[in-house]
Amino acid sequence: MAQRCSRRWRCRIQPPRCWWNCPSHRCVPSIETRTYRVAIWSADRPTLTAQDINAGDGTTSVVVLAGALLKKSMDLIEKGIHPTVISDAMNLAGEKACAILEENAIPVDLSDREALIQNATTSLGSKVVSQYSSILAPMAVDCVLGVVDPESPNRCARVAVLRRRSRAVVPALVVDLRDIKLVKKLGGTVEDTEMIDGLVFEQHVSKSASGPTRVTNAKVGLIQFCVSPPKTDMESNVVVSDYAQMDRILREERNYILQMVKKIKASGCNVLLIQKSILRDAVTELSLHYLAKAKIMVIKDIERDDIEFISKSLGCLPISHIDHMKPEKLGSAGLVEEVNVGSEKIVKITEIERRGKTTTVLVRGSNKLVLGEAERSLHDALCVVKCLVQKRFLIAGGGAPEIEVSRGLSSWSKTLEGAASYCVRAFAEAFEAIPYTLAENAGLNAIQIVTELKARHANGEVQAGINVRRGCITNIYEENVVQPLLVSTSAISLASECVRMILKIDDVVPVR
Repeated sequence: MAQRCSRRWRCRIQPPRCWWNCPSHRCVPSIETRTYRVAIWSADRPTLTAQDINAGDGTTSVVVLAGALLKKSMDLIEKGIHPTVISDAMNLAGEKACAILEENAIPVDLSDREALIQNATTSLGSKVVSQYSSILAPMAVDCVLGVVDPESPNRCARVAVLRRRSRAVVPALVVDLRDIKLVKKLGGTVEDTEMIDGLVFEQHVSKSASGPTRVTNAKVGLIQFCVSPPKTDMESNVVVSDYAQMDRILREERNYILQMVKKIKASGCNVLLIQKSILRDAVTELSLHYLAKAKIMVIKDIERDDIEFISKSLGCLPISHIDHMKPEKLGSAGLVEEVNVGSEKIVKITEIERRGKTTTVLVRGSNKLVLGEAERSLHDALCVVKCLVQKRFLIAGGGAPEIEVSRGLSSWSKTLEGAASYCVRAFAEAFEAIPYTLAENAGLNAIQIVTELKARHANGEVQAGINVRRGCITNIYEENVVQPLLVSTSAISLASECVRMILKIDDVVPVR
């Protein structure tokens, strides 16, 4: 006979398995609960991906907030409120929450480098390499500001932002993080990480034919064709039974490659970047021999994904055929050399004449774990600075904005009528999950800290937040714990959209 447990799920004597670890091992969630649970498993990953693309940070906040909103939605459904009503109220509450954050945001100028560095430092504070934030944070700021292009195609775009009580219109600058390349090299420490004034290649210089490894006044050619004998379109075998015919084939191959090398040399190219080929060998030992005799440095196996970045950095054009090898398609650089970095080697191109708005960072680390963590942390810092460039407003961290949004939505819900008022109030309570989680992870008394934080905000201290280092409530903005406005608004929008999508699902049909 069916029984009911404390969790109010329908219990059975011998269920297939226990879903919620009930002590009686008899409880199985209802159909609605299983539907939403399966749905949020499927919806979390796209939401995290969207947050990472939009802001690059705040992915954990999205998960925590989405879980809290879904829990409140389940409570409202159990009270008899229809999911469509909850979804519509959640949409209004999400827009109102973003408006509250914009009202409390503090404008920042891109010329204020210290504010940008402090913002990047806050992002690095929770990372494994936080002790190197004094090195990585200024580097992240310089990288992003170095690729900002005020003359971009979207130079006429405008974004409306709220400054306290008045609206202002500022230009929206476009930042493409693909213009920033992070090159990892094992060895040294994170302190050895540096920005390169030019371009860096992980590939080695081809020295099989004793070619040059250092070239000054370089003319760099980026080619996408193979410097090797041609092959037939269809796979075929040629049987040669005469030594004279074999000599003739080898002679024709040598002449073919020699003519290609002469055309490359005639264009003035002395550094050759060869794209990696999947159909046949991009270069052969014979072609490397002729290129070395012509004093041309060869760097092969350039990845196809790097072609656009290299072309923009060097100010050159990719060349797809030997007949298009012209001097105007080459890039110019003062020095191209192969240097030792720890136990490995890299190729540096510096003093580029027509250098585009790109940046290269050489990331160092003592082992693969530290190296990977340094790259990930630097990427997050770059994303945070990018958010400030796109939306130039800061808000306090430490749970301060979430509590202020919760307080503002609670007050606003009293002006609404009907079921929408209950839904907005539940939406406001869900925001308390973020400061609660923050206090819990810091080893503090979460209930006491959140209660004190709500009281401080009720007294008008909108910048009050959880100081994890001191274990108390302080003015978190004066502690320089800040974050971009775009990170929080994006997290609220994506979390509410995720839960609204789940609320629209009626049932899940399992398919084997």
